[in-house]
Amino acid sequence: MEDGDPPKLREIDVRGFRRRLGPILDVYAAAMDPPIDQLPGRYAIMERHTTYPRFRALVAESRRPFLRGGAIQGFAYGFHGTPGQWWHDVVHHALDEAGGAGHAAEWLSDSFEVAELHVDPAHQGRGLGRALLTTLCADRPERTVVLSTLDRRPETRARRLYRSVGMVDLLADFEFPGGGPRYAVMGARLPLTDSPHGPDDH
Repeated sequence: MEDGDPPKLREIDVRGFRRRLGPILDVYAAAMDPPIDQLPGRYAIMERHTTYPRFRALVAESRRPFLRGGAIQGFAYGFHGTPGQWWHDVVHHALDEAGGAGHAAEWLSDSFEVAELHVDPAHQGRGLGRALLTTLCADRPERTVVLSTLDRRPETRARRLYRSVGMVDLLADFEFPGGGPRYAVMGARLPLTDSPHGPDDH
């Protein structure tokens, strides 16, 4: 993508998301660099997420899809959190243990859960992550937005982005069941407070 030729943010429905799952997973793999044997499981998880209530998805697509990196340069999606969803239940339990039932309910009883937000590394630093996040969360009916992001030192660009729109740490140095890296669970009241001068994406 050349300067002055920004991608177009497009909201897509469940059918459009499933149709694009291959290139969406390619962006996820480029951004997260997971073991290749984990990708089929991630594909199945993303497909299952489309069945969750109030699912909403965005892609950042090149206006000239023949450019290197393909048409999709970034994506984000989320849904209304409810009991019975794995992430929701794990985080609810952890928040309950940390601050009591009222604390858990304050953040998760009416929450929009951002499940994934990724920008291809070749297109980072141009505002796509910020645009995806703020557009995804705009006009949501939920009271709060919550997500998890890698908890690393120094802080990742993604975590700085989330802080810049008003998100705070709900859990830090948190390990999800099954092991793996440590995460921070973050949340904010909706609508987000967008700061135009913060870090722009990840």
